[in-house]
Amino acid sequence: MIFNKEMETLPREEIEKLQLKRLKETLARIKKSSSVFREKYKDIEPDDIKSLDDLKRLPMIEKDELRRAYPFSHIVSKDVDWMRMHMSSGTTGTPVINVMTKNDIAQWGEIMARCYYSAGVGANDRIQITPSFGLFNGGFGFHYGAERIGAFIIPIGAGRTRLQLKFIKELGTTAITAIASYPLRLMEVAKEIGFDFRKTNLRVAILGAEVWSDSLRRRIESEMNVDTYDIIGMTETGGVGLGIDCEAKKGIHIWEDHYIVEIIDPKTGEVLPDGEEGEMVVTTLTREGLPLIRYRTRDMTKILSKDMCDCGRTHLRIDRLKGRTDDMLKVKGVNFYPSQIESILMKYEQLSPYYNIVIEKIKGKGSMTIVAERRNGFNSEQLEKLSNELYDFLGFHCHIQIVPEGTLERPQGKAVRVIDKRAK
Repeated sequence: MIFNKEMETLPREEIEKLQLKRLKETLARIKKSSSVFREKYKDIEPDDIKSLDDLKRLPMIEKDELRRAYPFSHIVSKDVDWMRMHMSSGTTGTPVINVMTKNDIAQWGEIMARCYYSAGVGANDRIQITPSFGLFNGGFGFHYGAERIGAFIIPIGAGRTRLQLKFIKELGTTAITAIASYPLRLMEVAKEIGFDFRKTNLRVAILGAEVWSDSLRRRIESEMNVDTYDIIGMTETGGVGLGIDCEAKKGIHIWEDHYIVEIIDPKTGEVLPDGEEGEMVVTTLTREGLPLIRYRTRDMTKILSKDMCDCGRTHLRIDRLKGRTDDMLKVKGVNFYPSQIESILMKYEQLSPYYNIVIEKIKGKGSMTIVAERRNGFNSEQLEKLSNELYDFLGFHCHIQIVPEGTLERPQGKAVRVIDKRAK
């Protein structure tokens, strides 16, 4: 048996009862370890936690605390139990290492199997895994889950786009996994070589690791002839698989028997009511190597519902991630996320999905230029309409530069949308 599917349909009362039990066990595990976080909970005992509401009394963990513990001072399990590691990119500082035990790997496989089933992918599917197999957790997470459901695995990894398309066609790929921006490259090369996705068996794309808009989602689904699923997760909490949306497309299910999610005001730390947007805070309930209590993810979202979904699952649903607190841009006193600009740009089929938001200071004042690629022609009337839409959203006029398709650099990994020259 792959896992107990009944866990996905537990009544709310049973979910919360299990969460309370596992929260106490997680706290006890940390307190008995040599982790630097043991000191954080010296005045709190597991029996002090009488209800899930008591969770808000526990201190939160910041990413900088994990960085300062590099490489292994934050790890809770004993080194004899270590099986593998993954780590964050470290692009904004010292990387964070997450060490995994045998049970951690099994837990990862279980939640990833759930994610596949939520996307309608099962044992009869052929899954092409395009994220890299290395320090980045994506490739291995998708692999473990595919093994658990008994699917045929095509572990191609990152890059080699023409070979990716060749495999999709000749190996009968039915599901593809990728970082959210990689389908843009697949679509672009497919156009160059006359590749027709409709003449393949491909039907599902599971995409994550980046914030991507509903408008881009519709573009990918239309051009690749697939049903897309938004999967979330991070190195710190155990890798990809924290949650995914289902066929109902009414929010991302969080696997609550493994995680507790809170939404807080990023400025005050106050827990917000369901439905209010704020920063997602995650508590792991079944991790051994790096259990975390109230980890601040910096991802902005909101709890949509704790009621049973149309798909029958009872685990709470959050909104698709809007951006990170440190992704928010401020130009001329206006706060916004790059994904909100993307939603406007992707309304225009004549524009390529590749774009840059360039922010700089001109004569001491903030200035923003959006560089977008022309794909199928883009006339002056459309340019004026786009300019007006952006003005209605931002409240100020930004420059729009339309360039030929293929002008902007194609990233090897995550898409680079924002070029902020103000700090230089």
